[in-house]
Amino acid sequence: MENGSLHPTPSHLPAITPTPAKRRGCEIKPLDRPRQEETGTETPSTSLPPPRLLRHPEPQHRRTGEGVKYWGGNVARCAPGGWHAERGGAAEAAASRPRRAAPAGGRRRAVRGRGRLARPGPPPRVYIEAARHSADPAAGKMAAVGITQPPQPSKLQKLLERDPYLAPFKTDFQRRQMSECLLDSVFSLSIFQLIRDGWNPFSHPYKKMEYGKWELFIPPGQDGYPPVPHGSKLKVVIRAQNGELLYRISPWARYVVRDEDKVNYDWVHWNPPLSYIRKHPSPKRLKSLRIYESHVGIASPEGKVASYKNFTYNVLPRVKDLGYNCVQLMAIMEHAYYASFGYQVTSFFAASSRYGTPDDLKEMIDVAHSMGITVLLDVVHSHASKNSEDGLNKFDGTDSCFFHSGPRGNHQLWDSRLFDYAKSLGAVGQVGNTKRKAVNQTRLQCPIELNCVSLNFRTSIRNTVSGVSWEVLRFLLSNLRMWIEEYRFDGFRFDGVTSMLYHHHGIGTGFSGDYNEYFGLHVDEDALCYLMLANHMIKFLHPECITIAEDVSGMPALCRPVAEGGGGFDYRLAMAIPDKWIQIIKELKDEDWNMGNIVHTLTNRRHEEKYIAYAESHDQALVGDKTLAFRLMDAEMYTNMSVLSPLTPVIDRGIQLHKMIRLITHALGGESYLNFMGNEFGHPEWLDFPRKGNNESYHYARRQFNLTEDHLLRYRFLNAFDRDMNKLEERFGWLASPPAYVSEKHESNKVIAFERAGLIFIFNFHPYQSYVDYRVAIWHSSLTVIFKYKILLDSDAAEYGGHQRLDHSTEYFSEEYPHNYRPNSLMQSNSQTNFSQQPRRCHKYCIEVYIPSRVAIVLYNVDIQK
Repeated sequence: MENGSLHPTPSHLPAITPTPAKRRGCEIKPLDRPRQEETGTETPSTSLPPPRLLRHPEPQHRRTGEGVKYWGGNVARCAPGGWHAERGGAAEAAASRPRRAAPAGGRRRAVRGRGRLARPGPPPRVYIEAARHSADPAAGKMAAVGITQPPQPSKLQKLLERDPYLAPFKTDFQRRQMSECLLDSVFSLSIFQLIRDGWNPFSHPYKKMEYGKWELFIPPGQDGYPPVPHGSKLKVVIRAQNGELLYRISPWARYVVRDEDKVNYDWVHWNPPLSYIRKHPSPKRLKSLRIYESHVGIASPEGKVASYKNFTYNVLPRVKDLGYNCVQLMAIMEHAYYASFGYQVTSFFAASSRYGTPDDLKEMIDVAHSMGITVLLDVVHSHASKNSEDGLNKFDGTDSCFFHSGPRGNHQLWDSRLFDYAKSLGAVGQVGNTKRKAVNQTRLQCPIELNCVSLNFRTSIRNTVSGVSWEVLRFLLSNLRMWIEEYRFDGFRFDGVTSMLYHHHGIGTGFSGDYNEYFGLHVDEDALCYLMLANHMIKFLHPECITIAEDVSGMPALCRPVAEGGGGFDYRLAMAIPDKWIQIIKELKDEDWNMGNIVHTLTNRRHEEKYIAYAESHDQALVGDKTLAFRLMDAEMYTNMSVLSPLTPVIDRGIQLHKMIRLITHALGGESYLNFMGNEFGHPEWLDFPRKGNNESYHYARRQFNLTEDHLLRYRFLNAFDRDMNKLEERFGWLASPPAYVSEKHESNKVIAFERAGLIFIFNFHPYQSYVDYRVAIWHSSLTVIFKYKILLDSDAAEYGGHQRLDHSTEYFSEEYPHNYRPNSLMQSNSQTNFSQQPRRCHKYCIEVYIPSRVAIVLYNVDIQK
């Protein structure tokens, strides 16, 4: 049984008939089935299984006598007489956890801060499997009506105490916080009907129901097989107000493909007899995230679209060997335009078919889990493609079905559509002060010869109460649940959050950090509330999942819990860091690098909000821009990266700075680290997807991993350093440690030193000056005066393409000598010195640390490690 479905009732258990309950867009009723008292069956209470969550075991074979249900695009097999609910949704059927009750007594609450009021209804249904199996009808009633929890008090005051400068904006936070009414209104999704190409679109018309729902029932056949065979091509047909027939792909389509001779994608019904069965559990939530950002299609040295299978068996072992424990997958949600990098989504519920089948993706994620690798999805809920034939745009013939109407619904830079997070799908809603009437009709076309078992389809194209409706929210929230519960993704990186947060979408706007930039009428609080709601739902149903925000504005409290008034994200991208490295390399000579400015950029983050540091973004790899390696070495990468050629000053500088930049970003820049695939070894050339401008060539749409395997090329030095850097973090966990203490940022010496996770990091960015007598401040709380330190990582080592200027057998000892506001400092040992006979102030008997130019070293305390 697939995601979002109810479990079939076992034959030996009685049927529970709950009291029908109605609410907005929801009617609960059982199908015709003999009741317990009619059959005389009885199930002992001792045989009841323990309560468990209604998840989605994969179907292993077809059973005869089964019907097919569509819950938010998911096919669910139900035994004859099983449950039937006219309120559909991938986000509802599996919701087996108790949820907060709606306000009682008809009390009305204002939500989203726009003055609109939501009418509270009865609590949402909560299905608990043990209750369904119980012989007591009351248990079934409880399961259908819902179980409530008292609402938790707001923790907003804690946020204001942590950052008193937010106090003037308390009312904004209160307006943004989720109300119980809103939280109880969104865990459902309804589906509209499917058709097949070439069939009569009028043979099986829908029946119009309440709340804008449409339903079609096909009588059961005799062979017992699903009426819609696996692999059938399907479409949605809508009759517009002007009489035009619109042929569309279902927004909930799970699998869409494009034939070579066609421009548009076709919706293909994916329901194989034997679906992939998950073998490995999801890994536990990680304390330190080391993210390998990946694109499946370019993950091969060959000039072609690579596959899920290739990534499973060729890329995942490489990721594991490099020490990354998380993969962030781009361009998985189906997108018609390959060169969009996956950010012009056309089918939100479909995994891209250009890489393989949905089962191939499930296998890839399962294999990653077997390696202990967390898998995140780069989800795009900030905008959508303008395609209408195979996308969401103009789904019902208007420009405002899923999106804002008019200029507000278009992103002027991305040429894409912008979601309206506070409206219904279609015609009963409000645009300004004008109400529109329902004019569209949706019909099923089905061949007469398909006379199979009962097939129940539902549609909800309109749904509104008191001018406020949540169908776009339901669509997007259900989308998140589907990716988690069907494919087993472990979380999301939300793309384009800055565009969502502000009506100006960040276009032509600079953010200085003034708090007035984050509050006021220019903030799109409908979108902000959606993000809060999405994080609340994810954490409520799957607490182990991780969410990341791509926000360049620095919105306060974006990574604080929703209960505090925050956005609810776990991490946010430190987007200023890669921009800073680009600016330094492009505009400044090495002698002019500002150490204080570098440290400020790497450490300038909000207290108790986690940041993901990265030295360069995937956008820099695209044609028209340059990666760090390309900026540092440029054209000489084509001629002088062989070990058989002389080490030129340009290549030497590029290799050394590439390692130093990545290490200091990794260790100082945040609570997580991200790298785009190929950048770890300084991938040459750029990334360019096939398009008319390059004659549809795949030559640059690839990653040349083979370069690291050639021992005659210097790329292997950068690859080895990146691997050992990650392995070192895995051992000491500095990303999960408190922020570093920077003891030195010396401008003339170009030296930066800091401590984190018990390690000492020393960087000498000077282009030619080495220091043989350099004192480094350290701190330790022990009464022991002298600690011994040794080199743990040295960017100047031979295996990393360095000059081997440091002796790794050298021992460094702490000294009780205050330096740079630290009580102790570090000195290098002299083989002729006996420290056991020296007084505490033994500075005159030792020499200081040797720091060669353009070198980064990491020291560890040998005594503490013992």
